[in-house]
Amino acid sequence: MSLEQDRSGESADPLDPFRQFVALERDVLVLSAAMFAFSLGFQMTNRYMAEYMSALGASAVVIGLFGSFGNIISAVYPYPGGAISDRIGSRYALTAFGLCSTVGFGIWLVAPAFADVSIGSTSLAVVLLFVGLLLAQAWKSFGLGATFAIVKQAVAPSQLAAGFASTETFRRTAFLIGPLLAAALFYPFGSSDGDILTAFQLILLVAVVFGVLGTLVQHVLYRPDEDGVGKEFEGVSQLVADLRAMPAELRPLLVGDTLVRFANGMVYVFFVIVVTRFLEVGLTLSVPAIGTVDLSPQSYFGVLLGIEMLVALLTMIPVAKAAERVGLKPVVALGFAVYAIFPILLINAPDNAAVLAALFAFSGLRFAGLPAHKALIVGPAEQGAGGRVTGAYYLLRNLIVIPSAALGGLLWDGVSNPLTGTEVFAGDPIVAFSLATGIGLLGTAYFLLFGKEFAAYQ
Repeated sequence: MSLEQDRSGESADPLDPFRQFVALERDVLVLSAAMFAFSLGFQMTNRYMAEYMSALGASAVVIGLFGSFGNIISAVYPYPGGAISDRIGSRYALTAFGLCSTVGFGIWLVAPAFADVSIGSTSLAVVLLFVGLLLAQAWKSFGLGATFAIVKQAVAPSQLAAGFASTETFRRTAFLIGPLLAAALFYPFGSSDGDILTAFQLILLVAVVFGVLGTLVQHVLYRPDEDGVGKEFEGVSQLVADLRAMPAELRPLLVGDTLVRFANGMVYVFFVIVVTRFLEVGLTLSVPAIGTVDLSPQSYFGVLLGIEMLVALLTMIPVAKAAERVGLKPVVALGFAVYAIFPILLINAPDNAAVLAALFAFSGLRFAGLPAHKALIVGPAEQGAGGRVTGAYYLLRNLIVIPSAALGGLLWDGVSNPLTGTEVFAGDPIVAFSLATGIGLLGTAYFLLFGKEFAAYQ
């Protein structure tokens, strides 16, 4: 199926990527393979970074700062990434971003070798994790505008949600396989810090291999039929102009989305810590012909992420198709509500493997609204400007979200007066997660009251 056929609005089927994959249509295959490779590497590693940092001796405050540093990158990267994509084309942009991500995974891999080198109150190993994040997040954040623009160019306006469901299906398939692969690599090891470091380095090695393959494949084989090249980036004045020109329909969405993401950012990096160190929940199964299988909390966390992604994959496509009938707004609101409620459910969960499996299955529903959410962002943009509109939106949202993880870390670990050393707040994970849910529900309510529907779905 050609891009022109998709654009006609006759057959933007979310299952088309799989059919095109089987048919070996080159551009679809190449883009899908690259998206799979980088999503696999980032998902395998990023969800375990708090555990990796804990094993290297980092405190909850430092882990929170790491999360906020990731928020800074998420805020800063998308706009120039979108501008670069619009200027030089998606092929060269995505190749450069892929190379940066691969190098970042490599820095994370070698970081424990520097654990004995002190830098102030921390180690060079922990500092290198921050340095590696600058590069590892490049394909995910720099490439955001490029991937949005590709979908914007490829499908009719009334089928944007279905178009994004197509790309999200490939990404989330990697998000399903990645954590399960991580769980398998953790399985032979125990829960000591040394075992955690060894297992995670194996995971990072796999991420490096996939990054190298993804970069080579997309650079050598990707030849888009239509790879729009926009005007040259004009600096800060262009950024200000793009922010002012943001479609009015996006403003209520931006406010609600920012509150929901701030809430999620407060606790997201600590999800693995809740499972592995707060609740300490593993899984013991009796498997016929194999015997007893004992999964450590680290390994079981990978299984939980796999359950989350399986639910996402099963619901994303039908929900995207439903959006064509009921509109984008209710679908987006559903995703926001799940984002908001999950933290308080998780932190108050019993140390029971089945309950956690049910909770992470529920969490998977938040991804059902992502294709509609992306369609609502890029839909009002003018053709050829999708990268910059997307970048401007995420720049505003993520700038505000920057301190969320640091705030969550302070609430988790406690706050002391820096002058006297007197404890101001003792720290309580339940307080951090409960406040996150309150902020998320506020954002959901705001969007329900003031959010606008995209005209193509009315």
